[in-house]
Amino acid sequence: MPLGSLRPSPLVEQAAEHLREQISTGAWPVGTKLPGETSLAASLGVGRSTVREALRALAGAGLVRARQGAGVFVIAAEPEEDWATRLRRAAVTDVYEVRIGIEVEAARLAGRRRTDDDVAALTTALAGRRAAAGAGDAAFVDADIALHAAVVAAAHNPVLSALFTEFVPTLRQGLIDMLALLELRSGDPNHGDEGHASLVDAVARGDGDAAGRTLREELEQTLVRLTSL
Repeated sequence: MPLGSLRPSPLVEQAAEHLREQISTGAWPVGTKLPGETSLAASLGVGRSTVREALRALAGAGLVRARQGAGVFVIAAEPEEDWATRLRRAAVTDVYEVRIGIEVEAARLAGRRRTDDDVAALTTALAGRRAAAGAGDAAFVDADIALHAAVVAAAHNPVLSALFTEFVPTLRQGLIDMLALLELRSGDPNHGDEGHASLVDAVARGDGDAAGRTLREELEQTLVRLTSL
């Protein structure tokens, strides 16, 4: 099967993707010996060094293995999870463990200390989160953080507010990564709306224990999903 010529750059990534496609579609089943570097280079329209680097990438993903004196063979149809993804998932898990410590206590205090202005801010933030459901992940995350920031502000604890503010950049990236890792919005663009509505309601009613409990349950459920990946 002809592989097709590649665009100029980045050649290694393109070459690896073309070769990976041959494997994933079954054109080269597990156990198949790949064509030699010269043949692959001619098919792809690149140099042998590019093919060599692409094969290295496939080997790193657990798709192929070189056997000395025999060639390169397909050993799996699907790539292993790459190290960068593992690290990213671990980082998101760390973020969620810290979130539980900061935000659950803030929610409990918010239920006891919220003012009418705080309730109005929470209602506005919840509406903003719902409005962002049709947007991309980054915009949705920003709206979600705005709601959580309103909860923390309603606690009227300057130390918690300062901790949360310092934490926001890491939290934002962690949330974006989490949505990608778990594909949480693929079937529900407004993921978590019911839980957030319950949180706002508990704070508005002045029920700090319910607010803390609601938020803890939501965050711990997500943490379980992350650690079970």
